[in-house]
Amino acid sequence: IKMFYEEHLHLDDEIRYILDGSGYFDVRDKEDQWIRIFMEKGDMVTLPAGIYHRFTVDEKNYTKAMRLFVGEPVWTAYNRPADHFEARGQYVKFLAQTA
Repeated sequence: IKMFYEEHLHLDDEIRYILDGSGYFDVRDKEDQWIRIFMEKGDMVTLPAGIYHRFTVDEKNYTKAMRLFVGEPVWTAYNRPADHFEARGQYVKFLAQTA
């Protein structure tokens, strides 16, 4: 699970459905501060392409999750810093528009 805790982004949306157990997705807000999202069985989250995030289990130390894809599955994660990718630029531009 350590590899999921490294802050990273994807070039496509990440859609996760929690099948069992629980854990936390950490995402960055507009000020680059962490927001922690608790996830448990039955929860689903969609993280947009280009958002920095990480995942960790809680004190139960167990999560079973499914990743859903739109189109061809792509599993590549790019550890921070990865600001040079177009997906990151588009996400930052989106954040600026919502200010």
